[in-house]
Amino acid sequence: EISEVNQTTIANNNEIPETSETQNETEYTVSPQVEIPKQAETEEVSDRNFKPGSNTYYGTTAIDNESDYTLTEEMLNPDITIDNKNILLFHTHSCESYTASEKYQYTPTGNFRTTDLNFTVTRVGAELETQLKQYGYSVYHDSSYHDYPAYNGSYTRSLQTVENILKTYPSDIIMDVHRDAIGSREDYAPTVKIGEDYAAQIMFVIGTNDGGLNHPNWNQNLKFAIKVQQKAEEMYPGLFKPIMLTTSRYNQHTGRYASIIEVGATGNTLDQCLMSMKYLAKVMDEVLK
Repeated sequence: EISEVNQTTIANNNEIPETSETQNETEYTVSPQVEIPKQAETEEVSDRNFKPGSNTYYGTTAIDNESDYTLTEEMLNPDITIDNKNILLFHTHSCESYTASEKYQYTPTGNFRTTDLNFTVTRVGAELETQLKQYGYSVYHDSSYHDYPAYNGSYTRSLQTVENILKTYPSDIIMDVHRDAIGSREDYAPTVKIGEDYAAQIMFVIGTNDGGLNHPNWNQNLKFAIKVQQKAEEMYPGLFKPIMLTTSRYNQHTGRYASIIEVGATGNTLDQCLMSMKYLAKVMDEVLK
């Protein structure tokens, strides 16, 4: 995940060759539904991980507060009622990909990037869509390219997409699904073992109005992330890394419960990221039902 204001400095490392292709017509092969236990023993896999920082806690939920706000009990208490349970999934950086695995081999068209969305975070979003629908939720998954053929301006384009969708599909829960990008650490692979499954760890990134942009929803967004993460810590401890609270807005003013979720990192495989969506969907069902 890279903020819009910093995109120019890294664009050369992420640029994808421009072609006449502008629309994504990918048909995804999604996983069949499998029985997911409501609770399981977990173990963080540490060989290619590192402990992210955190400076605030609400119960079992850790928060890396990079804003200037002093977070109070009132600001952290997830005392929210979610009435509109429509879920909107999209991808500002649609072409972010992972380490190839035996099952998921692909031809890169950038540094851990590909225009074949069967191997990117867009495929991860399709998995989350499928899993949530199997629990009976209404889900809109937008698979438009926002970082291709140009990387710069992707947040502007994804904002236009979300605003257009909301005109006909009102939703409070809006998730921008990314892959963590942590500089040159190509081997970084935050992973948790849940039972016998290996799943990529997930991280909420929540923006604020600390950067000067109007963002009246940020505290509600944070409460939603805490509510989900608290339940995840009950069910599958370690599935989530600490919430990152930032000074940027990341288009999260568009919904009462909007967020970025970063699924895995460059060292993770797509197999691990698809697995984590099965567990995330189970957690969200427990939160929303």
